[in-house]
Amino acid sequence: MVGLESQERSLSANLWSLASSLVLSSLVITGLMIGLRSQGKMEGLELGAFDYMMRSRADEGPDKRFLIVGITDVDIQQRKEYPIEDGTLATLLAKLEEHNPRVIGIDILRDVKQGSYQSRQQLLKRLSQSDRIVATCEMSKAESPGIPAPPGIPEERIGVADFPVDAGGTVRQGMLITTPETSKLPNPTQHICNYVNTENQLPSLSFQMVVRYLEPMRIEPKLSPLGLRFGYTQIKRLEANAGGYHKADTRDFRLLLNYRSAKNAVKQVSLGDVLDNKVDPTLIKDKIVMIGYTAAIVKDSFYTPYSGGAVDGQKMPGVVVHAQNASQILSAVLDNRPLFWYWQKWQEGLWIFAWAIIGGILAGKIRQPWVLMLSIGVVTILLVGSTYLAFISSGWIPVVPPLLVLLATSTSVVLIDRYAATIVKNVKGLLSIKIDIDESKKEEEVTAIIQSDFFLDLEQKAEKIRNLELKEDENSEIPQIILPPAISTTNDVFGTPRTRRLDALDYLEQESDSDHQADALISEPIMTEAGDENEGEIDYLQRLQQRSKKMRKDNN
Repeated sequence: MVGLESQERSLSANLWSLASSLVLSSLVITGLMIGLRSQGKMEGLELGAFDYMMRSRADEGPDKRFLIVGITDVDIQQRKEYPIEDGTLATLLAKLEEHNPRVIGIDILRDVKQGSYQSRQQLLKRLSQSDRIVATCEMSKAESPGIPAPPGIPEERIGVADFPVDAGGTVRQGMLITTPETSKLPNPTQHICNYVNTENQLPSLSFQMVVRYLEPMRIEPKLSPLGLRFGYTQIKRLEANAGGYHKADTRDFRLLLNYRSAKNAVKQVSLGDVLDNKVDPTLIKDKIVMIGYTAAIVKDSFYTPYSGGAVDGQKMPGVVVHAQNASQILSAVLDNRPLFWYWQKWQEGLWIFAWAIIGGILAGKIRQPWVLMLSIGVVTILLVGSTYLAFISSGWIPVVPPLLVLLATSTSVVLIDRYAATIVKNVKGLLSIKIDIDESKKEEEVTAIIQSDFFLDLEQKAEKIRNLELKEDENSEIPQIILPPAISTTNDVFGTPRTRRLDALDYLEQESDSDHQADALISEPIMTEAGDENEGEIDYLQRLQQRSKKMRKDNN
């Protein structure tokens, strides 16, 4: 029973030690990871994982509510116009309006006349009179004074052509509402897109498309505590540290852009196709039609999450990005397609800590290395698979931080649980070997001294002295002294049994000490049993006289 209880106590102690190291390692590594995220050190990896999962999703196909009229390289070469002239643009708008689109968005800045005076007046007349056309402007920024919309178009039909671009030039966000910024450059003209005022909030081009498309359905945007609401659909404003972001710019009303497809998000036709009446009118009627440059020569294109997987580093035309942003809002309102969602930071912290614990448990329970590696691989697949399933449902859950803490915690627990004792033992072994080597050197040094010529000569002299017999002089009172045999000792200073001889110098020193002790005894008064000092002196004199008589008798 005592042995069983001892084993149970030992098992409990081992389990407690393992659990303590597991929890401590998980807490420390999770804390380090959260600290790195709070400093923005993980943003690049997490945005890279976001892009990879975006590219890995299935293509959702085109949104049939949209049509893009792209001005291609072929259009520019055939018409020999760049920028496209005002007269060509006015003709294009007239052709489109014949088929009753619900709204037309022009992603082309037209503040300056292009072409003849007559074509310019023709374009401005159509822009000012048609209530289904939305023109664009560019907002003022620190490095730009902004570009105004075409003159004469009402403010309620102006949309901002800008959209947010992350560091590195990738577009991962869509914009709904923005305000102008103070420019460091002088403003040639004052217009609504460079008028700096907190109340001067302008909708983006894509948001204008959504609002005007939903107006006939009597679905209007309303403010809510979290942002905006279209009917029962809540649009949450992007937070500064949403998902893998670190201190993202949230001055504008932004949201994560839930792309539909890399190349097939909306139906596209060319400028020449529309002017030549080659487009099916059903593609235009009651649709959102957006006009913009898709020609590579114009360079009005941007990197997206799909660009990372493209061999040629493909970009997406700006007009298509606007259409993708408008499509995600309409799909959320009308089709219940989810917008991107993400957790709060405390939820992400618990998620990361949970995977750290899982890694520690695997490392603590599985003893065979290959089984442990296989288990870590399976758990890694589960982690990546669960985050990918969430991403398909438009959920951005951290995948890189929990994966790193999973590997780090399992490694640390293995080192602490299995190799810490071995490392300590090896260190002790090295120290022990060093001590043994030192003692061996000392033994060698002692042997060398004993076998030296000086020591052998000294030993021979000591042997001769031992063989001499010292006889007492006739008038000497010193008794005959015979040197004792060799004196043996059992242990040296290192604890090793060893025998050595008492040399002559040691012997003479001992004899000298004995003589001094004898002289001290003679010089000291001899005390009697009664302790009387005078009686001791008398007794000493009597014995001295007796000794003298005996010596005279022996001489005779």
